[in-house]
Amino acid sequence: MNATNRYNRQVILPEIGETGQDKLSKAKVLVIGAGGLGASILPYLAAAGVGEIGIVDDDIIEISNLHRQVIYKSSAVGKYKAEEAKLMIAELNPLVKVNAIVERLSGNNAIDLFEKYDIMVDATDNIAIKYLINDACLLTNKPMVYGSVFRFQGQVSVFNYQNGPTYRCLYPNENTQSASCEDTGVIGITVGIIGMLQANEVIKMILETGEVLNGKILVYTILNNEQQKYDFEKNTNVVLNLNDFQKRYNNNENQVEEISAESILDKIDNDEVLFLDVRNEDEFPEINFKNGIQIPLMNLENEMEKLDKSQTIYVFCQSGIRSKIAAELLEKHQFKNAKSIAGGVSRLKQLLKEENIKV
Repeated sequence: MNATNRYNRQVILPEIGETGQDKLSKAKVLVIGAGGLGASILPYLAAAGVGEIGIVDDDIIEISNLHRQVIYKSSAVGKYKAEEAKLMIAELNPLVKVNAIVERLSGNNAIDLFEKYDIMVDATDNIAIKYLINDACLLTNKPMVYGSVFRFQGQVSVFNYQNGPTYRCLYPNENTQSASCEDTGVIGITVGIIGMLQANEVIKMILETGEVLNGKILVYTILNNEQQKYDFEKNTNVVLNLNDFQKRYNNNENQVEEISAESILDKIDNDEVLFLDVRNEDEFPEINFKNGIQIPLMNLENEMEKLDKSQTIYVFCQSGIRSKIAAELLEKHQFKNAKSIAGGVSRLKQLLKEENIKV
C-alpha cells in the first residue's frame, strides 16, 4: 500500500516532512479508554500514521454510547469496545499496528503495559484510574496526555513531560469525587473536541514541534467557544517509588468479587440475597427483581443504611463498570458480601430472555 499518497497532504507541511512522518510511523501510543474521548483520539492518531496503537478497555458497547462514541455502529452493541475500535482502525489505515487489550487497567498490569509504549493517553472518566495512569507514568518516565469532560466543558493537559508537573501537582486531593457522564449528561461534540485536542498533543510530542501543554491546562467551553489556559507548577514533594505504587494499588486489587450473570439466575426471588441496581432511575432497560433495590451510584454513600451488611448483595449497572466501583465502596464500609455482576443489565436481560424468566 502506498504510504506516500496516503500521507502526502501532511508530509508537505514543513513542520512534518518525511522526517516527521518517519517519527510518526515509529511511535507507539497507548490509549486508555475507548469511550467518547477514545473514539475521537483513535481515528486521528491512526489516520496520521502513528505506527503502533494500544487500546485498553474492558467495557462493552451500549446503545446509550452511540451518540458520542461515533466510531461504533449500532450492530456493534454488546461487543467489546477495544476489539471494535481495532476493526475500525484496520479499515481506516491498515498500515497501523493495533493491539486491543480487553482488560481493566490496574496496578497489576499498568507498569508492564506502559513500558511498551512511548506516550500514554488518558481517555477515561474515572478519577481513580487517572491517578493510576499518572503514577505508572511517573515510574516508567512516560508522558500522560490528560483529558476530562464535564457537561459542556472539557480540560486538556500533558503531565510528566520532560520531567514537568504531574496530575498530582494539579490535583493533589485523591479523594475528590467526580460524576461520570452517565450521571451528569454529555453531548458528543464536547468529547469530540477534547479528544481531538488530546490527539493534537500526542502528535506534537511525536513530531517535537509546537508548544506542548506542559505545566498548562486548557479549559474549553463549547456553549460560547471560550477557552482559557492556566499555568501550574511542579510540586517537588510528589515522589513515588515502586514500593509506594505496589502498596497503593496492588493491595487493593481483586478485592471485589466479580461474578457471571449466569451464576445468579437461581438467586432471583431468594430473600436471603439482595440485587442492588446502581444505575440512575431513568436508565433502560428496566429490570425489577422482587428482592431488589435501586440506589444510584452517586447516592450510595449517603443511603447505605438501606442495606443489610449481613446479606449477600449482587450489584449491577448497565455494563459492569459502575457496579465494580459500588462494590468497592461497599467493601470500604464493611459490607463483606458485595459482588459485582459482570456485563450488567445488558447481560442479565439477554439471559433472562434466553431462560424465559420474568422479573
